[in-house]
Amino acid sequence: MGKLIVSKFGGTSMGDAACMLRSAEVSFRQGSSLIAVSATSGTTNDLIVLGKTAETKPWPEAEVILAKIEQKHVKISDDLKISAHAMERLKVLFEEMNSLAKGIHLLRDCSVKAMDTLMSLGERMSSVLFAEAMAQVLAKHNSKKVAELFDVRTVLRTDDSFGRAKPLTSEVASLCSQYLGSLRDGKTVVVTQGYIGMTDEGMTTTLGRGGSDYSAAVLAEGLSADVLEIWTDVAGIATTDPRLCPKAKPIKEISFKEASELATFGAKVLHPATLLPAVRKNIPVFVGSSFDAEARGTWVRKDVEDHPLIRAMALRKKQVLVTLSTPEMLYAHGFLFQLFKIFNDHKVSIDAITTSEISVSVTLDDSALLNKKLIADLSQFADVQVEENLALISLIGNNINHTAGLAKHIFEAISDINVRMICLGASKHNFCFLVSDEQGPEAIRRLHECFIEAGTEEMA
Repeated sequence: MGKLIVSKFGGTSMGDAACMLRSAEVSFRQGSSLIAVSATSGTTNDLIVLGKTAETKPWPEAEVILAKIEQKHVKISDDLKISAHAMERLKVLFEEMNSLAKGIHLLRDCSVKAMDTLMSLGERMSSVLFAEAMAQVLAKHNSKKVAELFDVRTVLRTDDSFGRAKPLTSEVASLCSQYLGSLRDGKTVVVTQGYIGMTDEGMTTTLGRGGSDYSAAVLAEGLSADVLEIWTDVAGIATTDPRLCPKAKPIKEISFKEASELATFGAKVLHPATLLPAVRKNIPVFVGSSFDAEARGTWVRKDVEDHPLIRAMALRKKQVLVTLSTPEMLYAHGFLFQLFKIFNDHKVSIDAITTSEISVSVTLDDSALLNKKLIADLSQFADVQVEENLALISLIGNNINHTAGLAKHIFEAISDINVRMICLGASKHNFCFLVSDEQGPEAIRRLHECFIEAGTEEMA
């Protein structure tokens, strides 16, 4: 029985016929058993626009978007010279897309449930094309393996939280055993979809934007895979975003805990929830570039060899600071419970928090402010102040909360940049603080120079 490798390819890796063939070559070389693919680059956004246009605009405007999506996929199918059977599958999906858009237009209602079904078409179309590309690469190498297209909704069972569905782990594992139990035989390479799932009632769901990584990890867990590979357009995880800091360095390996913090606090390479299923089954995760498969890439493991003080840093922009103040907090119990219940009721996630005797400050994504009722409900218990246009900077590493002198080095590096809030102590892997949005990139560059380029991560 060979290794069972689950590989995921992102939208840029599905960008055109050449990208698909290159990704298929990577899959062949790696010995991938199950491949989950994203929609072709830009298609998910096009489908969202299609749904909104069909709901609110004249039908001819929706037809323009329908034609754009169809033409993109027909171009790839022509370049790949796909089989007649695959072309028929693609046409059925085009018809479904057209029918869904028409239904949305006639009802003038694009519900979250309808949008999930519409958005699922991106992955369902790209997987038809990639299965053909995979078959061609297998034939080219005279492989005895067969490429098989598989509808992931058969096994990826979720709840009915449309738009951000939660996988039902035990059901996924049971269904994977039932439908994909023979993968270790090595006779087939299964091509399936990322990002989508299905409820017990047979309704299509999505796992939220970036959910292709997560769904691949859920499948890896359900299959008890040996390795999970995430193939994207960058060669692994870097010490910070290279677009912010050209001197960012590739990271050879990083621990699960460090990578989880890094993903949660702004790194773009991994979806924040991706690692959770892998951690549960202790499945090593490899992050590499399908455009440069020979590059070293990054391994994410439970145990790593070195434990630097500062491994990497992340910037999360478009943050808001919400400060809640009331004398009733003083010596009172139950006040924080009431506040956090409000955030829970509105399904709003808090990133960082600090408290004083009569105040609590929390950081949120600015999208939370779209929910006007959230602020209204909070205002019933406290005076609410909201500061916008902020950025959350996170330094990720090891033993951070027990290292003397660290804060001194950090704040000397950014001595002329105002720090609005500091959060330290909850995790030995993270030190985070708020600055203005416009000063965030400069702060990252200075801190990277201090801790990564100059090597002061070995201090203390």
